[in-house]
Amino acid sequence: QVQLVESGGGLVQAGGSLRLSCAASGRTSSRYAMGWFRQAPGKEREFVAAINWSGGNTRYADSVKGRFTISRDNAKITLYLQMNSLKPEDTAIYFCAADLTIGTPSTAAKAYDYWGQGTQVTVSS
Repeated sequence: QVQLVESGGGLVQAGGSLRLSCAASGRTSSRYAMGWFRQAPGKEREFVAAINWSGGNTRYADSVKGRFTISRDNAKITLYLQMNSLKPEDTAIYFCAADLTIGTPSTAAKAYDYWGQGTQVTVSS
């Protein structure tokens, strides 16, 4: 079992920045990939970014490429998402997830085994 707890969400004006964190506990000895997904009201959950265990392989949705940066600190067992140049369309609940399989971090939600409860990000225009 892996428990994931997100933090760092909030209200920000367009063009601003936020940094989300996701603290992991439980089965932390496993080397797993992690990802961020988001879900806006009335929309399906969508992929945002993912990173492998070492941090050397990252993937981004086209909509956030160049604005968001995913990173992880394995010593602290924490995942981060630095979000810059935020837009109103980035408004959503952001979820972190862990994928216990080893390999290229997946962009598919169904590949992830554990999920956090989410943190709200609201970007005002």
